[in-house]
Amino acid sequence: MKEFINNIHHINQDVLDEYINQWVYKKVSKKTLLTSAGQTERFIYFIVKGACKSYYLNNGKEHVMFFGYEPSFCGVIESFLTQTPSKYYLETISDCVFYRLPYSVHEEYLKKHREIERLFRISTEQFLVGIIERHHELMALSAKARFLNFMDRSPHLLRIASQKDIASYLRIDPTNFSKFMNSEQG
Repeated sequence: MKEFINNIHHINQDVLDEYINQWVYKKVSKKTLLTSAGQTERFIYFIVKGACKSYYLNNGKEHVMFFGYEPSFCGVIESFLTQTPSKYYLETISDCVFYRLPYSVHEEYLKKHREIERLFRISTEQFLVGIIERHHELMALSAKARFLNFMDRSPHLLRIASQKDIASYLRIDPTNFSKFMNSEQG
């Protein structure tokens, strides 16, 4: 976690140690619902091992928005930051090991240490850039181009996430996704 944070923004080691000591270690099983739609996100997570997905339901069908995987921060970020009800779900897709930090402690450290505030400003900027890039990809690229970008960026998710979830994330019909997979392997 220290290395991950220092790659985003270097923080005084005493401050970083104090901050990291506030995070609580947790292990959960695959298919554990961490946050439900309508529930306010109370934690930010740092994934050490495993992966999760964020999704919303429309007529009972899951639509995957994001994957979070090691090593990274994860959570229903806008619900966490604004302390308002989430519009979607956060669920583990594998057994997970992570650390989590409650909102109140996070806020305390943002106010107490400018370095921590800067870390999360930079993290939020990176997250925003990623969302804009994803939006562009969904709107401007063909299904095949989205698939190929995914294969370049996150092929390891094929071992963790179902093809159905990945197809949903890429907004590709599962049958077409399967055809793309077969053409990649052939």
